[in-house]
Amino acid sequence: MPLSTYGVIKGTAIGHLRDADDDHYQIMLRAAGVMHRVAVNVRSSAPNAPSTVLFRCTTVLPASFTTALQALPAGAKKLPHKAGGLAIDYLRSDFVSPKLMRPLAPDVPGANNDLKDQLETATLKAMAQPGAMVYAFGSKWGPEKGKPDTYFHFTPGNGIHDIHMNQGNSGSFASDNGPWQDGALILEYPGNKWSAFFFAFQSQSFKTDATGNPV
Repeated sequence: MPLSTYGVIKGTAIGHLRDADDDHYQIMLRAAGVMHRVAVNVRSSAPNAPSTVLFRCTTVLPASFTTALQALPAGAKKLPHKAGGLAIDYLRSDFVSPKLMRPLAPDVPGANNDLKDQLETATLKAMAQPGAMVYAFGSKWGPEKGKPDTYFHFTPGNGIHDIHMNQGNSGSFASDNGPWQDGALILEYPGNKWSAFFFAFQSQSFKTDATGNPV
């Protein structure tokens, strides 16, 4: 069953939390005057599977895709589950290469050697450069009227999660499967420079049918 709130949030990074919890790296965005939290998985909780996340970063994206991102107004936009638009599909988009994804530990001693390091470096760079934008693809939640955000405490709670591949799941996560609904974190820096982060779990299959279920 496809994610019912799949879409993208475009905004400015104004905060981050590296160690708010063990499984996510948290980013706070201001998007058209509204606060959102972006919860990026750095560890898998799937049972009987490795917890280390598969990761890929690229600085090269199709010009047609980046132009469409730049044309988006700030804020949240729901996306249709189909090709030809901004929806991302790791197995059907020609700019994502699952075969190049590698496991990367979430947090280990040392500099620039784990997934949190990668996300922190990119986020701090975006926070330091006026005009930098963040595009978070995944499943939207909120606004949660009268309820503050769990980590950044703004009200109402708002955000986006499932910032990872959303197909090829088995077991209790199979209900999230669908085509053209994969998550990603894309950062745009001044001068038309980009960093795109793609995430998948080792429990997921990179061979799926038309409905996103494992073949």
